[in-house]
Amino acid sequence: MKEIKLDILAFGAHPDDIELGCGGTIAKEIYNGKKVGIIDLTRGELGTRGDAKIRDIEAKNASKILGVEIRENLNFRDGFFINDEMHQLEIIKILRKYRPEIVLCNAEDDRHIDHPKGAKLVSDACFLSGLRKIITKIDDLTQGEWRPKNVYHYIQWKNSNPDFLVDISGHIKTKTAAINAYSSQFFDPNSSEPETLISNKNFISNVINRSADLGRLINVGHAEGFTSKKSLGVNSLQSLI
Repeated sequence: MKEIKLDILAFGAHPDDIELGCGGTIAKEIYNGKKVGIIDLTRGELGTRGDAKIRDIEAKNASKILGVEIRENLNFRDGFFINDEMHQLEIIKILRKYRPEIVLCNAEDDRHIDHPKGAKLVSDACFLSGLRKIITKIDDLTQGEWRPKNVYHYIQWKNSNPDFLVDISGHIKTKTAAINAYSSQFFDPNSSEPETLISNKNFISNVINRSADLGRLINVGHAEGFTSKKSLGVNSLQSLI
């Protein structure tokens, strides 16, 4: 098994979680030369609009727009996956396969029940992945232990108070394009499917407006917010915006 070393690995409970929550940050990191991958926990099969096959295509298109190195889907059950040993081990295998320095994952408190579940599942697996006595294999080859240096949670539906903000001003167009790749999810005047909270015609504008408002807090055009359980430090006061 050939291991691929990634700088950042972003996890989302559903396809489109990552694009909506931290798509601008991913685009910026890739622009700056970082290797980034995406892992979707489910195929979003319980979504009101579209279906799993459509979501697969949309996720692939969004990945091309962002320019990520890899994107995989763990095929956990949408709405019903839990934080147990079986699910943790599948994520540990992924962490040990790609050995990211930084992991991005769902919001710890949010409207959709899968978001906090996914957040806890991934953060727990990040800790367990560093324990050498937990044995995992891929293609019959034993993996070495790996623990990411940092785990950050991107803000989603709720306006949580971020611990830090990332300036994405130069990458808001890429973020928006990646979001719009999920066309079945959003406003379409010709669609006969039921309307949802994210399919109304103002939703995409609201996402952009929120990034602008977060940007206002640090005097930039657009920003994305993250929370962290770990204390954050900087090399110098000049590092702060």
